[in-house]
Amino acid sequence: VSNIFKAYKIRIYPNEEQYTTITKNMGCSRFVYNYFLNLKETNYKETKTNLSLKIMKQRLVELKQKEEYNFLKESDSMSLTKALENLDRAYTNFFNGRSAKPVFKRKGIHDSYTTNCIKGIYKNNKYSNIELDIVNRTIKLPKLGIVKYRGYRKLKEFKGTILNVTISKDANKIYASINVMEEIEDKKYDYNEWNSIAIDVGVKSLVVTSTGEEYEKVNIKRIEQHIKDLQKKLANKVKGSKNYQKLKLKISRLYQKIKNKRKYYIHEITNKLTKENNVIITENLKVKEMITSKDTKKSLRRGITNACLFELERQLTYKTKWRNKKLIKIDTYYPSSQICSSCGYRNKETKNLNVRSWTCPSCHLEHHRDINASLNILFQGLLKLNGLKEVRI
Repeated sequence: VSNIFKAYKIRIYPNEEQYTTITKNMGCSRFVYNYFLNLKETNYKETKTNLSLKIMKQRLVELKQKEEYNFLKESDSMSLTKALENLDRAYTNFFNGRSAKPVFKRKGIHDSYTTNCIKGIYKNNKYSNIELDIVNRTIKLPKLGIVKYRGYRKLKEFKGTILNVTISKDANKIYASINVMEEIEDKKYDYNEWNSIAIDVGVKSLVVTSTGEEYEKVNIKRIEQHIKDLQKKLANKVKGSKNYQKLKLKISRLYQKIKNKRKYYIHEITNKLTKENNVIITENLKVKEMITSKDTKKSLRRGITNACLFELERQLTYKTKWRNKKLIKIDTYYPSSQICSSCGYRNKETKNLNVRSWTCPSCHLEHHRDINASLNILFQGLLKLNGLKEVRI
């Protein structure tokens, strides 16, 4: 038995009073984050040291006592502490060279706050400040009370231990992301070639499997054109006016639609692959390098971004872990598209991405570019699975 961490994201429907409380909590969390980020930067310039989390927590208590900051007492205290913890983690990662320097948060951009789940026993009754009721489809949250929600209709029981909940705002919708810890039984599979599959990911077709299945990219051209038209109208509106805000909200909803459409489609693909196969083999893609490279054309860079290759790889990584399956990644620079999967002949002309099919000059077998690549990836992955060296051509 091993523990895994999951997040269940649901849409909540707060009433007017609850909505106001959520907005206050988000505003206070943002204020605390920015206030102490400024304090950290000032402290570093003067002393060349990183202000510790312990000192920040002490100063937060002092801050609440001042009359001008009385509004902080109205918000969820745990969300303010969590904002300090997030800031400390971000600044520590920056100090150690793991991430970029933290920046100040702006209102209306990624508005959210996180609150911890606290459990206890009072008069022999178990108590928790966060509770999920699947039958009545409600969630109890600190400072908010009972809130209705939608999502996970097929979920019949909830076994996980709730750790914390992040409340976020996207366009005009409010979401709650419930972070839980669940126990899973470790199963042993016979990792053999009969339940193995290889995938070739790309820009033209999102995923092509070694069994010949092809998944096209999500078509979002109409939505993107609609966004362009609305943005032209937005440029002619008076900034800050009611019509400007209405149009801006419409654009935000369309961007949200694109994001949800992509995410749902990738979840469908990764769920099918991880449920039906014990071993999944793919290339070790360096998506960030592909996008930032100067050699990558603008059109290709846009295609990689639209295909959400990083999200596909991320989902496969954690879903294979959840389901006790195996994910094998072969060498990034293995020329899978150039090699004949039948005889091993290498055709360098297929470096050109526009070549979608080709005939092998050696064995005269006709190849579909992506299916041929996935078969080569399968062969290399099975060698790696059995502890053999990959064939380099």
